[in-house]
Amino acid sequence: MKPRHEWKHEITAADRLVLASRLSAIARRDVHGQNGRYEIRSLYFDDPQDTALREKIDGVAKREKFRIRCYGGDASYICLEKKSKWDGLCGKRSVLLSAQEVQSLLDGELDWMPDSGRPLVQELYWKMKTNVLRPRTIVDYTRDAFVFSAGNVRVTLDYNIRTGLGSTDFLNSAAVTIPAGAAPSILEVKWDEFLPDIIREAVQLPGRHTSAFSKYAACRIYG
Repeated sequence: MKPRHEWKHEITAADRLVLASRLSAIARRDVHGQNGRYEIRSLYFDDPQDTALREKIDGVAKREKFRIRCYGGDASYICLEKKSKWDGLCGKRSVLLSAQEVQSLLDGELDWMPDSGRPLVQELYWKMKTNVLRPRTIVDYTRDAFVFSAGNVRVTLDYNIRTGLGSTDFLNSAAVTIPAGAAPSILEVKWDEFLPDIIREAVQLPGRHTSAFSKYAACRIYG
């Protein structure tokens, strides 16, 4: 898991349109989705003490969270992801799950996980057993994504953030989600060793500063 740098900014809808215009002129639209735009559904895990939520809110420097994610409602490509953060850097490990495996997990049928042959699945299993980690809520949102080869830069504009409240019905495309309060649009910039000046300048907005916004935390606004 190679560590990457990450900036995150809360922005307005108007900011998002400005940034999309700037980035379209200098970066390539992500090949996923339609012209770089796609819908994301995530299902986040937490324990009974809401450790993942509280560590994020408290700004704990070293933390991790597990989630299941799919794109555009495509159940043929579902990822289990573990996102880690430490000292301002971030990293992510991921592995594919089948829809059947996801449903088994949601049904509490976990016996297949230790013998799956996938270390990340096995790690989640043990944390579900020892820390009582469980699926907590669905998070839906729209993403516009841009890539820039120098520095392996990825810039995303996330908006229309919606919460499934207490729903964990991840595979149900008709599962009801509602707006996550007054959640803003989010600019995220990720890169490896260096951030090219052309990108650094393109994403600058007056009065916007790095924040610790969390889509998961926003989607827990109602409990």
